[in-house]
Amino acid sequence: MLHATSLCHHFDYPLFNDVNLSIEPKDTIAVLGVSGSGKSTLLHILSSFMQPKSGQVLIDGKDIYALDETALTALRRDYLGLIFQQHYLFRGFTAMENLKISTMLSQEAMDEAILKRLKIDHILHQPVSELSGGQQQRVSIARVLMKKPSIIFADEPTGNLDRETAGEVMRMMHGYVEETSGALFIVTHDQGIADQCKRQFVLEDGALKER
Repeated sequence: MLHATSLCHHFDYPLFNDVNLSIEPKDTIAVLGVSGSGKSTLLHILSSFMQPKSGQVLIDGKDIYALDETALTALRRDYLGLIFQQHYLFRGFTAMENLKISTMLSQEAMDEAILKRLKIDHILHQPVSELSGGQQQRVSIARVLMKKPSIIFADEPTGNLDRETAGEVMRMMHGYVEETSGALFIVTHDQGIADQCKRQFVLEDGALKER
C-alpha cells in the first residue's frame, strides 16, 4: 500500500535520515517519540503533505511527489484519510454539513452506524463552534471514516477524548482496517494507544526503529 525509502528531512536542525517503511494491508502502525523528534513531520511526508528533502514515497505504486496536482488531489480524496488533533472542521457549518461535504466529495453514503458508535448522532445539527473539543474531534474522525480511505493517518487522534471514548475510537479504527483490508498509521505519545497496534516504532536520534 505504501513504500517509503531513504527519507531524510531537516529544518534548521536535523530531524531524521534514511527512514524506510512499508505499510501492508491490515497493518496498524504506531510511531512514538519525544516532542520534536519528527513524528508529525514523518506523517505529513508519508501522507503527501510535505515533500522530504530526499527519498521517495510510493502509494499504490505511484511516486506521490512526482504526481501532478490533479492526480495528487484525487489520491488524497479517494485513498487517504487524515485525522489531526486540531480538527480542521469548517467553523461556519454544522456537524452534519461537515460530514456531508466529505461524503459528497468521496461519493460515499452517510454511515449512520459510525455516528452512533462515536456518540455524535444527537449533535449533528449544532454548529461545530458550539461543540466541545471532544465532540469536534469525534466529528472530524467520523468525517474521515465516512470517505472510506484505504490508509488512515492519525496524529494524536485521541488527545481531546476521555479514556473510554478514546478506547472506542481506537476499536473502531482497528475494526475498520480489518474489515476493509486498509491500514492505520498513527503517531502518539500514549503507550496504551501504541500497544493496540500490530507494529510499533520509535523515532529517536534521527532514526526510525521498530520495537
